[in-house]
Amino acid sequence: MIRLSRALILTAVALTLASCETVENAAPQTPVAAVSHDQLLADVRILSADDMEGRDTGAAGGERARAYIVSRLEALGIAAPPVGRLQPWTLEGRTRQGPKTYNGINILGLVEGTRVPDRYIVVTAHYDHVGISEGQIYNGADDNASGVATMLEIATRLKAAPPEHSVIFVAFDGEEHGLLGAKHFVQAPPVPLSSIALNLNFDMTARAETDGKLWVTGTYQNPTLRPMLEPIPANGAVSLAFGKDTPQDTGENNWVEASDQGPFFRAGVPFLYLGVDYHPDYHRPSDDFERITPAVFISATELAASAFRSLDRSLDR
Repeated sequence: MIRLSRALILTAVALTLASCETVENAAPQTPVAAVSHDQLLADVRILSADDMEGRDTGAAGGERARAYIVSRLEALGIAAPPVGRLQPWTLEGRTRQGPKTYNGINILGLVEGTRVPDRYIVVTAHYDHVGISEGQIYNGADDNASGVATMLEIATRLKAAPPEHSVIFVAFDGEEHGLLGAKHFVQAPPVPLSSIALNLNFDMTARAETDGKLWVTGTYQNPTLRPMLEPIPANGAVSLAFGKDTPQDTGENNWVEASDQGPFFRAGVPFLYLGVDYHPDYHRPSDDFERITPAVFISATELAASAFRSLDRSLDR
């Protein structure tokens, strides 16, 4: 996520998998323990390993991360859209030293819908991070290997139970340098922007220990979406929370354009952003896989999956 950092006190939360429940697509609630989340955790661990070198845009580590995500989509049988699996771009971004031109590549997948196949939910998460600085690797386990893993988990479920809307999955590159991949996608979308019913963006979905909340930003701008999500109950010790999107939310506490949903918002496309609050490891070399509490991350991902299903059922009715 491209936010300003701030100090927070990290509160440890004791959780057990047996307490986790999920509500998805109006199905009976089932314990999270009954579902394997091994791949979810493996995706975060692999994408945030040292050999990914922080996944900076245009760097070798970013290329390795891209190859891994492509391999996961291929293994799941997620089709490439007609424009292709990869969407390369060249844009000017920002660095601490000043402007710089970046060559990035977005990764795309497509699952066709059963009820309204000509309307699209674009599910997104950025796979880049800040790379290596002063000899230290910034692994970005929460920012944003977690969001990519959540997106891949939803892709897995949609292959087993297809969505009502067609879904375009996009792993964005260049978020950390100015939302570059998202800007290019909106400028050159694979489908008309008018056919996109919603952008659902995941950025930092693992570390909800701070306040026990997976924040939903964007219902102030899109008030009809909130009733679709409010009935979703807490999962374990994590619950949905709404906000950080009003005129009263200023500076770093306003997340409307803090991640890749920003270009969609500016283009007039309905959006929701799901992510956790700041924590002390944000944009630090200590944002490692070992800092993630599996049960907390699993609960947040289950909430994200439930949110997707509820939105998919209710949009365009």
